[in-house]
Amino acid sequence: MATIKQLAKTTGFRLALWYSLIFISSSLLLFALLYFPLRAAILEKDRNIILGRLNEYTLQEQQRGLQAMLAEIRLEDAANSQAGFFVRVADPTDQSLIVTLPPDWRQLTGGFSPLFRSGGGGDGDDWVALPAKGRGDVLEIVSRRLKSGYLLQIGRGSGERQKILDYFGEVFAGIMLPMIIFGFVGGFFLAFRSLRPVRDLIQVVRSIDIGKMDARVPSRQTGDELDELVHLFNTMLEKIEQLITGMRAALDNVAHDLRTPVTRMRAGIETALQFGNNTEVLREALLDCAEESERIITMLNTLMDISEAETGVMKLHRQPVEVVSLLAEVADLYQYVAEEKGVEVSVSGPSDLTAMADVDRMRQVVGNLLDNSLKHTPPGGRIELTCNRQAEDAVVLVRDTGTGIPPHDLPLIFDRLYRGDHSRSQRGLGLGLSLVKAVIHAHAGTIEVESAPGQGATFILRLPADAPLLS
Repeated sequence: MATIKQLAKTTGFRLALWYSLIFISSSLLLFALLYFPLRAAILEKDRNIILGRLNEYTLQEQQRGLQAMLAEIRLEDAANSQAGFFVRVADPTDQSLIVTLPPDWRQLTGGFSPLFRSGGGGDGDDWVALPAKGRGDVLEIVSRRLKSGYLLQIGRGSGERQKILDYFGEVFAGIMLPMIIFGFVGGFFLAFRSLRPVRDLIQVVRSIDIGKMDARVPSRQTGDELDELVHLFNTMLEKIEQLITGMRAALDNVAHDLRTPVTRMRAGIETALQFGNNTEVLREALLDCAEESERIITMLNTLMDISEAETGVMKLHRQPVEVVSLLAEVADLYQYVAEEKGVEVSVSGPSDLTAMADVDRMRQVVGNLLDNSLKHTPPGGRIELTCNRQAEDAVVLVRDTGTGIPPHDLPLIFDRLYRGDHSRSQRGLGLGLSLVKAVIHAHAGTIEVESAPGQGATFILRLPADAPLLS
């Protein structure tokens, strides 16, 4: 009983029930559209037969006289009775002269007395239907007043017509009964088959709920709406899995990278505690703690900036920016570091090239790229900051003659907290290039990198020129 109740609550059961009800209703409507026109056509045919017999006797009365008509009716009495016709002729006082009854109606003569007394009336034809008690059929009679004043009435029972209609109903019922069964079975089959992708989706959601993040809904390649839903759901699951994987990796990296400054802070505090009130030692310990705290704050702030840029909530104060002036300004900031390391930094590009961008964020982008190049360019090397226009884009190139990037590191350099083997000897957070990519995408731009080991690296930034970017 519980299983039946659960089945009745399912969408598949309700859809099947609706399919079946619609099918049955359509079948009944079809029966009505066929039955009633057929009934009307048969009734009209019967009435035409009755009128034909009435017109025949009326014409005889007009052409040959009343007596000739009465003689003809008496002569055809047996034939009319066998054919199922009712014939009555009454004088002007409504006294019956001739009454012909069909065999099935003879025992009901008493039931005709109201008709006999009515006498008919008017100049037109009057129709009346006498029901047969306990039989279900009727005797339809038409009355006409002749020129001689006599009343002529012709009728016929509806038994034959009813037999045809009953036979039609039996045939239709014989056809519809298996069709209704087929409709129920077919409705259930189609409903449950159509909802199979939904059941697969529910099963996958349950699998994910117990931790199986690699579960996917099987696609049936039907091209319908449910198949599109399956495709979008699987795509969403893939993105969620990638985000969770990336988040786990980021958390692992953050935990690893935070361990070092926290350990240093603890070591500084323990050192200060060991030397008591030595002012110089305490001062050095506090400075170390402040430096490591700043490192942690910088890491967290950078992660927040990356998240804001990637989710589209970073506030950008866009304004026209002269690209070459921006490059020169950033290069001046790093000129002392470059000279100390013995690296030449040059800037070139057209002075009229502008882009709509956030000046502070773009300084941060170019500064991170330049700092990255300075770390990986040996003394005597060269770094070039250039810009130009390509179609509708302002293109910025940061090219260096440094150690280059190994092929296996190229797809990963923009990941958060990723640091290649060569970079681990350099002091840094591993967030600079991630921030660069996030900010560039927030400006509706793109970033690419070309590099090979020992041949330096070239970072290519593309921003829409002379037009507002994403609002």
